[in-house]
Amino acid sequence: MSLKLDEGRPPVRVSADKAGCIIKQSKNPEWGFIRVVQEKLVVRDNFYGEKEVSALFHGPMDKLKNMGLQAGDKLIGNIVIKEQLTPFSLATAEKDKKKAGDTGIFLTVGGCPIYRRTYYTTASNVEDALIQHDNIEELRAAYESQKNTEDVSTSTSESLSETSFEDDFSL
Repeated sequence: MSLKLDEGRPPVRVSADKAGCIIKQSKNPEWGFIRVVQEKLVVRDNFYGEKEVSALFHGPMDKLKNMGLQAGDKLIGNIVIKEQLTPFSLATAEKDKKKAGDTGIFLTVGGCPIYRRTYYTTASNVEDALIQHDNIEELRAAYESQKNTEDVSTSTSESLSETSFEDDFSL
């Protein structure tokens, strides 16, 4: 069976690392995975945007190699986002917690963390299962703190760039 795309919605694409490799070996040398990406439509507060999401699909190394995929190949299917309030696995619970960008803050509902995973599927009828977080004030404070830090470092840089070499040594 071929996974290559015929037509349709934004494709799932095979992604390569910096060295151009698409198949990565797992801890078990007989197994590996391929990273795939897809542009997803995002509508928030009546604003449209696109966001790239990624997923890994796993398999025996020999089967993955025999698929004959190359970086940039377009595949059928979708990358599906699944969010829930219970860990997918206790072994990966910390890794699966949903974070708000670079803030380091975990998104929560009623104080419970949201867990998030992405999956590649060839099924066309599977939809994303998203959960809206409610720790908005915590995030606003973090973003405001980041903004203030950036403003201070920008103004410091600007004042340093306005200082000349002679200013440093004048009497």
